[in-house]
Amino acid sequence: MKCIVIASLAFASMGFISGHHPTPYTFPELKFFPPIVLPDNNPLTVEGADLGRYLFYDSILSRNYRFSCATCHQQAYAFSSGPIQFSSGSNGELLKRNTLPLFNLVWYKSFFWDGRTHDLESQVSEPLHAENELNMDWQLAIGRLSKSNFYKQKFFDAFGANAIDSDHIKMAIAQFERTLISANSKYDKVLKGESIFTSDEKEGFLIMNEINAGGCLHCHTTDGSPLGTNLKFSDNGLGAYYTIADYPDRGLGSVTGRQEDIGKFKIPSLRNIAVTAPYMHDGRFATLEEVLDFYSEGVQQSVNIDPKMTFAIAHGAQLSCDERQKIIAFLHTLTDSSFISNPEFANPFK
Repeated sequence: MKCIVIASLAFASMGFISGHHPTPYTFPELKFFPPIVLPDNNPLTVEGADLGRYLFYDSILSRNYRFSCATCHQQAYAFSSGPIQFSSGSNGELLKRNTLPLFNLVWYKSFFWDGRTHDLESQVSEPLHAENELNMDWQLAIGRLSKSNFYKQKFFDAFGANAIDSDHIKMAIAQFERTLISANSKYDKVLKGESIFTSDEKEGFLIMNEINAGGCLHCHTTDGSPLGTNLKFSDNGLGAYYTIADYPDRGLGSVTGRQEDIGKFKIPSLRNIAVTAPYMHDGRFATLEEVLDFYSEGVQQSVNIDPKMTFAIAHGAQLSCDERQKIIAFLHTLTDSSFISNPEFANPFK
């Protein structure tokens, strides 16, 4: 298999000691995907990603030693929380939004439903510090890790660092998260000419991408891009919100402060959609059938609704039961079974 080797001249500027040369990480060949661009200040290495994997699964980073990143982001559910509508953290309080899955993050420019961080290193800090998640502070985390000979060696191997600090913790977890590539579903194999759709799967694909039918291609790209999302934010008409004050969750608007962004949320990828229920930022839909019911006849007018929802607002889709089942058949081709069972991404402590 051809591979893409990611190397960087940034090692010298990252505080690596003389003679310390971690191994550049090698991605598999990713046909049809956009080019990978990595940050110069955190080159991706085998040792860094390996350290990040341990930290991702280790409850040492939660104040009460009971939670880890993997508690809410479980591999079997494409690193979402699976059937749970709202996860709970260290203090037992439920989160207010459904847990997003983690994959193909190397192409993302913002994170969380509201896009409040713009790189994975910054993203790491949010759940770590949140009282209703890991409820941790850097001083305590660094103190715990510094007492571990295992982690001291891991940090040295990854960064040539004789002392553990918060920057290297964030960098390591971000490196592991960048390795979480999902690119081996049946859909991918069809694109590469290694498989073919069944008649129902093919019809479902066509219905989804027909503007006067499913119309999903506007936001969930599967016709021209394998990411399954346009990486933007949208108000998709979940409620009849006629004034800004009506929105129960301000979404992107709470970050930008712009009224036109209120009620807009990240458009998630359709990849692995069959294993990441429930759906929407508030997890209101338990099944794909419910999602299609909504887009077929349940979209509501709101002050900031995406103009691309005009056809759906007019209840123009009116998908038949047969059409909905064919769409669902196609959506199942987006499940990457090798990704959700890849031992390289699994709990290293087991």
